[in-house]
Amino acid sequence: MQLTPIASNMTQVDLNGFQVLFSYRTPVACLSDDNKYYRTDKFWSVTTSRHINKWLDGEVATEQPQSYFDNLTT
Repeated sequence: MQLTPIASNMTQVDLNGFQVLFSYRTPVACLSDDNKYYRTDKFWSVTTSRHINKWLDGEVATEQPQSYFDNLTT
């Protein structure tokens, strides 16, 4: 596992072939081991949405339920 701080309250964790974006303490997006981007379908806040969009940097991401991201990290 590798932890990479990106910005204030924005961190990427490399875990089991996935790059998982955390906004504050919540996993909200990921790059899967097959190079597909996913983002949560749950609206957390304007700041978290900004974190996701910054991290995706224009990449198209498929929405997944929040439980998908929660399960990646348990």
